[in-house]
Amino acid sequence: MEIKGKVAVVTGGASGIGLETCRMFVKLGAKVGILDWNDDMLQAAVNEFGEQAVGVKTNVADEDSVIAAFDKVEEAFGGVDIAILNAGILRDGLLIKVDRETGKVKGRMSLEQWQNVIDVNLTGVFLTGREAATRMINGGRKGVLVPISSISRVGNMGQSNYSAAKAGVSTLTRVWGRELPRHGIRVVGVAPGFVATPMVMKDMKPEMMERFKKMIPIGRLGEPSEIAHSIRFVVENDLMCGVVVEPSGGMSL
Repeated sequence: MEIKGKVAVVTGGASGIGLETCRMFVKLGAKVGILDWNDDMLQAAVNEFGEQAVGVKTNVADEDSVIAAFDKVEEAFGGVDIAILNAGILRDGLLIKVDRETGKVKGRMSLEQWQNVIDVNLTGVFLTGREAATRMINGGRKGVLVPISSISRVGNMGQSNYSAAKAGVSTLTRVWGRELPRHGIRVVGVAPGFVATPMVMKDMKPEMMERFKKMIPIGRLGEPSEIAHSIRFVVENDLMCGVVVEPSGGMSL
């Protein structure tokens, strides 16, 4: 797909990988619908891109919020051609924490930690992907969905919630990659390794960060712009569908 002249929706588009992806799309001549929960960052992104962007405060885990957001993007730009399903959060923690002295459980991953991540990172992808596909089909537009998974999809210690959600995102990519091409929609996932986003730098524990750096063969975390470049590749390559690419710096968990 040629990106110039297209309309792209990017969830979690006001920071990190999402913001860099919006910059990439705008630079290539697309218009962007930026869906995000943070008012200040959303306004800053819209100010940066001017008339080529519309920003909508969106809770991707809420069906009505997602439908309303796509309504606003369609009102502004007439339709949707590309959807980057990127919004996500971290709420890391071990399933069970055991006191070394007593041998007894002293803490557990809470249901709230689990549910918040599943709601945003998995249900959010389902809701936004379903809505994007609906708009593309009803609008008679061929399109591309890009669900954003993670290398953690294979299972990463301290991330029961995140790993489960991202594994689900990878599976949705494969399922949708079989269901949607008959309607002119390709689905290609991107599963980054560890990337220096504000979310990762803020929420990941320092000791885990150092451990993961040592596991990356290229010796550093990825940059959001590098993931945006990967997204560009899968959007532009019409042969890609139903697969998940993994820009990880050679890292494997």
